[in-house]
Amino acid sequence: TRHVSSLSPGASYAPQGYGGESKLYSLEHGPEKPQDKKKKSSGLATLKRRFIKRRKSSRSADHARQMRELLSGWDVRDVNALVEEYEGTASLKELSLQAGLARPEARTLQRDLATLYQHKYCTDVDLIFQDSCFPAHRAVLAARCPFFKTLLSSSPGYGAEVLLDVGTAGMDAPMFSSLLHYLYTGELGSEDVRLQNVDVLVRLSEEFGTPNTLEADMRNLCEHMPYFDSLLSFSSDSELVEAFGAGLSHSLPDEELRAHKAVLSARSPFFRNLLQRRIRSGEEITERTLQTPTRIILDESIIPKKYARVVLHCMYTDAVDLSLVLRGSPSEGSLGEVQALVAGRGCMSRAEEAMELYHIALFLEFSMLAQGKS
Repeated sequence: TRHVSSLSPGASYAPQGYGGESKLYSLEHGPEKPQDKKKKSSGLATLKRRFIKRRKSSRSADHARQMRELLSGWDVRDVNALVEEYEGTASLKELSLQAGLARPEARTLQRDLATLYQHKYCTDVDLIFQDSCFPAHRAVLAARCPFFKTLLSSSPGYGAEVLLDVGTAGMDAPMFSSLLHYLYTGELGSEDVRLQNVDVLVRLSEEFGTPNTLEADMRNLCEHMPYFDSLLSFSSDSELVEAFGAGLSHSLPDEELRAHKAVLSARSPFFRNLLQRRIRSGEEITERTLQTPTRIILDESIIPKKYARVVLHCMYTDAVDLSLVLRGSPSEGSLGEVQALVAGRGCMSRAEEAMELYHIALFLEFSMLAQGKS
C-alpha cells in the first residue's frame, strides 16, 4: 500500500533539533526502522537525564558559599543595604498578600447582571410568554440577541408589553426564563437542564440567533448606547445638585453622558438607591409618560466630570482605562486638581488620577473600579 498524504508530493517537515541542527524528514518514507526508534528513545532519555541532573545540582548547591564569594569584596555598609532591601521586599510581599486576603472580592459584570435579572431593577419592557410576565431590560436583550433586537425595534415605548410567539418546540416558561438568564450572564445555569442539550441549543440558535460573548456585546452597548434611558450631568453648584440630583433639570450644566439605568443600578448601590427613590416618589411614571430619559446631576467636587467616561466604561466592561480621562480641562472643585495647582504642578500624574478614581469608586460603592486592572 502507498502512504497517502494530504500535503503536495515532495513536501517535507524539518523540525529543529535540540542541538540546534536541522534534520529533514520526508513524508514519502515508509515506517521507521527499529534502529531509528532506538536512537530517538535514547536521545530523549539522555535529555531527560540532563534535566534531572540540572535540577539535582540546583537543589544541592551551596548557596551560602556562593553568597559569601559574591559579597567577599563588598563594603559592610553595602551588605547592610542589601539585607535591608531583602527584608523590605519580603515585608512588602507579605503585606500585599495579607491585603489581598482581607479585601473583599470585587463583583464582576456577569455577577451583577445576574443579580439585575433576579431582582428586576429599572426594567423597561414586559415580555409576555405563555401567560407569564417577564420584566426585562430592552438594551441588554437587544445587545445580546438578534431576535430581540428586531422584535423590540417595533415597540420603542417605555414599559411596553411585548407578546412573544416562540416557534421552538418544547419551549415553556421555565425554559424561557433560563434562556433570558443566559442572555444576561453568558452562562448556562442549572435552572433548566434541557438547555444543556445540544439539539435544543441548535434549535434556539436558529430562532434567536447566536450571541457574541457577554464582554463583546456589553462593550458594543457601551460604545453606541442604544435605548439609553438616563443622562449624567455634572455641576459645581451644590444647590442645583441638591434640587435636581434626583429629578429633572431644564438648564443643562455642560456636557451630558448617556447611560442605561439598568447598568447603573446593577453596578453601583449609590445609583441603585437614587433611582429607587425616584420610583417611589412617582417621578419615574412621569418620565415614562413623557418618554424622557432620567437626568442625574452629580456634584463635580465629589465625582469630577473628567473621570465620568472611565467610570462608565468600567461599568460596562470591568476594565479601568485611564486613557479615557479628559485632560486639558480641569474639573471645578476637584480636590486633586486643587492640590496639584497649589503644589505648582500643571497636571496630575497617573498615580494621582488613580487615587482619585479609587475614592470615587468608594463613594459609588463600585468595587470593580477600585480593584480593577487597567
